[in-house]
Amino acid sequence: MSAPETDEFVIIGLTLEGRPFRPSDWAERLAGVMAQFGGDPPIRYSPYCQPTVSEGVKCVVVDARLKTIEPAAHRFLVGFAKDNELQVRPGRKTARLQEEVGSRGARAPHGEPRK
Repeated sequence: MSAPETDEFVIIGLTLEGRPFRPSDWAERLAGVMAQFGGDPPIRYSPYCQPTVSEGVKCVVVDARLKTIEPAAHRFLVGFAKDNELQVRPGRKTARLQEEVGSRGARAPHGEPRK
């Protein structure tokens, strides 16, 4: 049996050898490829490709739905990580959702008591 596909993955700004990836604004540049420009705010990152910082390291979180919605963009992002020998890990979307549901108290999402 294969592992379930994750709902997001994170491209980490560290090489496989543990060195910081340069330039320092690489995450914003990479996410900027998928962003909308103009308007207010002047740049709007795609909901499928977001720059972030995790444990002090710049990262890009990629929503796995991008593979279905825009396969070429997904291949580009995966290829970028591979070509630059960057670390990649599963995202925390499922864990964040579970934490959010758990913090709501003793009720299930549909209002039924938890068992």
